[in-house]
Amino acid sequence: MKHIQTEIIINQSIFKVWDVLMDFKAYPEWNPFIRSIKGHPTVDKHIQIELHTIKGKDMSFEPLVLKNQKNDEFRWKGKLGIRGIFDGEHYFIVEEQGAQQTRFIHGEFFSGLLVGIMGGMLKDTEKSFEGMNKAFKLKCESIE
Repeated sequence: MKHIQTEIIINQSIFKVWDVLMDFKAYPEWNPFIRSIKGHPTVDKHIQIELHTIKGKDMSFEPLVLKNQKNDEFRWKGKLGIRGIFDGEHYFIVEEQGAQQTRFIHGEFFSGLLVGIMGGMLKDTEKSFEGMNKAFKLKCESIE
């Protein structure tokens, strides 16, 4: 199993940060990594996601929502092809650091037969997470 975790401090209330995170329709306006999320993020339901990595790789998949706890955590699990080959459990966690400050944690656990040979893709993924985090911070902090 491999794990990527990134984080950033956002100078905004946890409530506004959560609202931006869950406003999927606005993702194309600000999100360089997750270009689209369609569907309702209900636990045990699938959503449709389109990604664009820093290196220009596009991916589409339909992960299963594992958790959607308001002002706390949003998590899904997806797979590349057949389950067990290359699976990812993606998560976003928000933690209140003060009335106007939120810690945003963005990560993914990778498992499956191909994880060991996907080192280059995982580095690209980590850089893509960091790019999204910076854009997310700018978007959240622009809200009054």
